[in-house]
Amino acid sequence: MEQRIDDKDTIHVTTTNAATDGTARRSDLAVFGEFDPDGRQAYANAVTRFRENNIVLPTFAQLREPSTIPEPILAALAGVEKDAPDARNLFRVHWYNEHADSAGPDYPGLVDVPDHIELPPELTGVEARIVLAFGNRFPMIRAHKVLAAYSTLVARLVTGRFDPTVHRAVWPSTGNYARGGVAISKIMGCRGVAVLPEGMSRERFEWLDRWIDNPEDVIRTFGTESNVKEIYDECNRLAADPRNVILNQFSEFSNHLGHYAVTGPSLEQVFRHVTADRPGRLAAFVSASGSSGTLGAGDYLKDSQGARIVAVEALQVPTMLYNGFGDHNIQGIGDKHIPLIHNVTNTDLVVAISDRSTDQLDVLFNTPAGKRLLAERGVETPVVDTLVDMGYSSICNALAAITAAKRWALGPDDVLVSVATDGSELYNSEREKVMSTHFGSGFDDAEAAAVFDEHLVEVDTTHSMEMGPVERDRVFNLGYFTWVEQQGVSIPDFEVRRSQEWWDGLRPLIATWDTMIERFNAETGASHG
Repeated sequence: MEQRIDDKDTIHVTTTNAATDGTARRSDLAVFGEFDPDGRQAYANAVTRFRENNIVLPTFAQLREPSTIPEPILAALAGVEKDAPDARNLFRVHWYNEHADSAGPDYPGLVDVPDHIELPPELTGVEARIVLAFGNRFPMIRAHKVLAAYSTLVARLVTGRFDPTVHRAVWPSTGNYARGGVAISKIMGCRGVAVLPEGMSRERFEWLDRWIDNPEDVIRTFGTESNVKEIYDECNRLAADPRNVILNQFSEFSNHLGHYAVTGPSLEQVFRHVTADRPGRLAAFVSASGSSGTLGAGDYLKDSQGARIVAVEALQVPTMLYNGFGDHNIQGIGDKHIPLIHNVTNTDLVVAISDRSTDQLDVLFNTPAGKRLLAERGVETPVVDTLVDMGYSSICNALAAITAAKRWALGPDDVLVSVATDGSELYNSEREKVMSTHFGSGFDDAEAAAVFDEHLVEVDTTHSMEMGPVERDRVFNLGYFTWVEQQGVSIPDFEVRRSQEWWDGLRPLIATWDTMIERFNAETGASHG
């Protein structure tokens, strides 16, 4: 990757890769690392809009280490409610936010270590240490997808590829990313459009109703969690209008890089904290696939700590494991295709988790009978009280970590890290459905014991697969049908992603964008100080 600055102080980045014929070529997949030669007016309009609205953009370095955020900006946050549509909340799009319960509704402060939970053996049934960082500490949507949304839009803005005076930001998602995109769009003076399946949780749509100014900017597509192609079809229709810019989390490499740059180091800090007085090794990073953006943190942790990467999917739609299809309710993890930004050939294990487990464990964690049962099984009260911060995909990640620990026979010196994507408050309406369907007579002590035994004690490794060269190639090849046949990605651009050297070549874009962000801020002259 080469970088140059022209006489107009515009940064240009050229990425070259080995094509299938062995020649060097530039990859269109990394195009957002350079300034759009046709984007000068869009860039100028964005500078003007941000100057008028006094919006300052955080760098990825600041989101990675919020202690480096200038003191005047941190001081200004003290008067801003964490979930308010205020541009200053951009400086809370990181893992180091103080928990609302400990700091009040504004929680202006930072923590030295991202909030996390270590699940005890009494809950997991394994000796290995399983640690999850809490995504519901993020602002506005209380889920870490707001980081992915910021990463994708800021990369477009500072390269002249998004004009907030003309364009609408279209956010295809199964829920949290669309909400994150709407939130980021709104506070950055842009118009956001959420595209998501009509069957997602009621709480997601209630949030969108509060944040969207134009009802037509919430587009409901057919199906539920695994109906991703229907989202793509709608986005292809919208893309016919040049005013719509599709920010597809499944194919925007800035999503991957944002998590590599911010989530990976944040989880490394959690790991260092939990091993400070009890040494251990980082055995694995675990995450549901979803858009595969969060899996970018695994790439960082493999580079820095040698951690293995565990990718997770729903057992009802075992795409990676069995080329399967179907429908599931682990909201937030997608399925039925391989995201373009999934670094498949860097993945070490695939695990499938049943939505029956996530549905019923959510009931266990959030009902009086379930909490009593957990206490009886030896789970301490502070842990029981904190399980409310784990939504469906969070529980899925925890179960996959248990599976990996059993598969690899990990011991007390092994640490597995993951993320609790969002909290259970997003699934209250879903819990009502589960209670009605599975526990019509009420969830009592006997049923709590049965759920604990079935979904925690009896976790096994049946639906898991080590990823050797053959398995990696098979899963990688599945992406062809979505990205080449359906979405028009060229075969050379599709193929080049097999190479780890290509992925390594993306990393310098993070520093490049930070330089661009700093220059953008200088041109707006905006200041929160």
